[in-house]
Amino acid sequence: MMREMTQETREETKKNTDPRKKGTICCILGAVSWGFSGTCSEALFRDYDLDASWVTAVRMTAAGILMMAWLLLKQRGVIRAMLRDKKTRIQMTAFSLAGLLFCQMAYLYAIQWTNSGTATVLQNISILLIAVVVCIMTKTLPDRRLVISVILALSGVFLLATGGKPGNLALSVPGLFWGLAAAVGAASYSLLSRAPVARWGSIPVTGIGLFAGGIVFFAAIRAWNIPEGMDLRAFVLLTLIIVVGTAGAFTLFLQGIRMVGPVRAILLGCLEPLTAAFLSVVWMGSSFSPADYVGFAAILATVVLLK
Repeated sequence: MMREMTQETREETKKNTDPRKKGTICCILGAVSWGFSGTCSEALFRDYDLDASWVTAVRMTAAGILMMAWLLLKQRGVIRAMLRDKKTRIQMTAFSLAGLLFCQMAYLYAIQWTNSGTATVLQNISILLIAVVVCIMTKTLPDRRLVISVILALSGVFLLATGGKPGNLALSVPGLFWGLAAAVGAASYSLLSRAPVARWGSIPVTGIGLFAGGIVFFAAIRAWNIPEGMDLRAFVLLTLIIVVGTAGAFTLFLQGIRMVGPVRAILLGCLEPLTAAFLSVVWMGSSFSPADYVGFAAILATVVLLK
């Protein structure tokens, strides 16, 4: 009898832990995909005279169209049901515009007014914002492991972005404003995605969100005008950004949020700058400083703590 109860307990524990493990893997793969996409973007902007807003509009719209085409073939009934449901329409509008689109626009403006390292540090304040919101909503205090994870994640991102030199953070009033706006946007899409993803799944929510937000932004900046100088290599890089870094990354990460929660997910998302830094060395010929290695260790420690 005791042996049977022990077996049942083990099976119950396995059922409870499996979703978290799968969610962790989804978050890690999503963050790595964003890091890979970031390196592709760096190569694209380095070698071609492109505007970041144009790339954002194209990546969102193209990824949205690809995912919508797949959904119309495989899950047309789900799309119809989502569009007919008033509550879902409101949730998706908020997620697409106040989450996905706002975050990406604010992040690009933050880069314009500062630099990518400063923008990354400011955007990752979303970790604290999400932790505070979740604690308020659940009326609980964060446990010690979560507090340590937040400190390690923020420290790691800071070290990777600045090389351990605070003077590398180029802050102006507009830069600070847009950086904080990017943090709010990142927190928004993480929190706003939970309800629709839990009900409809990550692929339909990601597809509709990217398509709707992309179309709005595409029309706003008139992105149908293709920049001069685009060759085959440029289109290959852009395709990788669309497929891997947009459709794939957001789908995986939103699924991860559903399974592990927004706080753990956004902490695991700190693997993005680590991946980008590693690929920057391998692909772009950059080099690591001692502070970078400490940053790597801090972020990897965060992942270990959240397992």
